[in-house]
Amino acid sequence: MKLNHDLLAKLQDATRQLLANGPAAATAAIQQALGGLPAGAPAASPMAPPMSPPGSQTMRDLNPAPSPAPSRPSARGTGQHANTGPGTASGQRHGQSSQASPARPHATPGAIHSTPQTLVGDLLAKLGALSPDGKLPLPDLDLPGMRKARPPRPLPPGAQFIDAVYTGATGTRHYKLYIPAGYRGQPLPLVVMLHGCTQDPDDFAAGTRMNALAEEHGCLVAYPAQSQQANQQRCWNWFNALDQQRGQGEPAIIAGIAQQIAAHYAVSPGQVYVAGLSAGGAMAVIAGTLYPDVFAAVGVHSGLPYASAQDLPSALQAMKRGAAGQGAAAQGAGRPIIVFHGDRDHTVHPRNGEQVVAQQLQRHPGAQAEHDRGSVPDGHGYTRTTHRHPDGTPLGEHWVVHGAGHAWSGGSADGSYTDARGPDASREMLRFFHTVRDR
Repeated sequence: MKLNHDLLAKLQDATRQLLANGPAAATAAIQQALGGLPAGAPAASPMAPPMSPPGSQTMRDLNPAPSPAPSRPSARGTGQHANTGPGTASGQRHGQSSQASPARPHATPGAIHSTPQTLVGDLLAKLGALSPDGKLPLPDLDLPGMRKARPPRPLPPGAQFIDAVYTGATGTRHYKLYIPAGYRGQPLPLVVMLHGCTQDPDDFAAGTRMNALAEEHGCLVAYPAQSQQANQQRCWNWFNALDQQRGQGEPAIIAGIAQQIAAHYAVSPGQVYVAGLSAGGAMAVIAGTLYPDVFAAVGVHSGLPYASAQDLPSALQAMKRGAAGQGAAAQGAGRPIIVFHGDRDHTVHPRNGEQVVAQQLQRHPGAQAEHDRGSVPDGHGYTRTTHRHPDGTPLGEHWVVHGAGHAWSGGSADGSYTDARGPDASREMLRFFHTVRDR
């Protein structure tokens, strides 16, 4: 963020004038003004679970239906991205585009009448920071992980990025579905992408560039949206015991979304995959473990192994140090898996990536491993370990990205929590899924 020295000097001068009324008045003014601002989510880690007090039950996913969106003209067929999910299941059919997100209210210091808050309004006015209508224009902050406000990229002619809703026995979730321009009813693979905390489908699609790759490779891409009612930071509830059981909670919803899409569109049998980042990566492991009949392979970026936590304290422990005992191994053969993790990830310890792979290998003691190292031009180096069955068919890949933190490798700055210095996790995941299909 660039400093404006003129503005800084005005700020110091106005602050001195405000403090002339006494430190207590100044503090009260700032606290009251901040308290009156609309609640906004900070640029938090896309992993961190909600910091509920001990014993709080707010983190449990009761899977309520999201609130319906206000009625606005449909965005379908316009080539524009709709920023919010559609209305309730009864108010909108599957595959129908939905409305744009209503704008958040702005703070209007000029409309505050209490004396301390008026002082803050005077401060902003002295800075010349208020627009003619009395609103506070926000600067273009360039902070790590923060998604900049960018206009949506236009869709290719004939492509669609539509909103839909799924309701099943365990709950309701909205999702977005990308349909490539070349789709004419022929069977295509389906990739289900699970975002991280504080993200949403539009953000995740922009950051991973998976829609552009869907055009190139010819596949459908679904982006389930975690609701704020289920988790205030929009994290998938990977750390709840309820959401680690087949037929329960969010894994059942995610599998249901994939099955709903397959019922409405031509999806190639045996070519449905699930991938995710951070909390979404942990949930992708859970969904792939519990529903091997639905998902043919799993992609995990900066995630954790299956059943690595059962509550908030064990979740924080796993994120910081790795899962105790590598998590419980689920019954069944498991699905082929590709894992990406930065070795400088301070949000989810890189040991978790090792444990995700080790958990898979527990089911396949005869697996063979190959190691290779490489680097991206002007980007990160990496170490890739490839695991295969004795007959050579793919079992898993583990990519350790050297120097990378908690961000989608090779992603676009159009989305949050991305690292453009590669390697390209999206492209490598699709390549891996292709090898699974051809085995």
